[in-house]
Amino acid sequence: MGQANEIEALDLAALLCSRVCHDVISPVGAITNGLEVLEDEDDAEMQRYAMELIQKSATQASSKLQFARLAFGAAGSAGASLDLNDARDVAMGFVAHEKAEMVWDGPAAVMPKDLVKLLLNMILIAVAAIPRGGNISVDVAGDPERPTFTLISKGVNARVPTETERFLNGRAEEDVLDARAIQPYFTGLVARECSMDISANMDGEDFHLRAQPAG
Repeated sequence: MGQANEIEALDLAALLCSRVCHDVISPVGAITNGLEVLEDEDDAEMQRYAMELIQKSATQASSKLQFARLAFGAAGSAGASLDLNDARDVAMGFVAHEKAEMVWDGPAAVMPKDLVKLLLNMILIAVAAIPRGGNISVDVAGDPERPTFTLISKGVNARVPTETERFLNGRAEEDVLDARAIQPYFTGLVARECSMDISANMDGEDFHLRAQPAG
């Protein structure tokens, strides 16, 4: 499997942008639909429904964008650190709109931003591992500068996502990256940049995702 130089920077940026757009297009579209109902309907019940749709979708879009900013964006200057509690709150807000519940066990600490980025991308994979919903546990242990992240997803038909299995540790020459596959590939890139070993596997019926200091 190859490493970070397999994809040009512009291609990586374009695919990540496509991924973010894919995540927010649904709630933004729902807001548009709700506004159209408000314009066209005089029925009070329909207007109430439209307002509820707009409010729910706006909250969802905001949560997804806040999450994407930390998971994919710069989130501060080079070498910056982030409050792990802030990352937890953003992750909780994101998962609240998915078909999953999350339990977070981690210290109140400041952590290098790239490690936080890695953890949030791991959460995306953990959500994808339980497409029918379920429970996710997040455990952050060890030195904040060299932590170990352990995520476990429990749910009906939990599985290692196909894209994660193919792209988490790089890609073969014949593999084509798309907006769906770029996220686990990016997760692997971040892990290697942070000198972390990352693995995904099934333990019985549960999905396990783990990142720990290399070596």
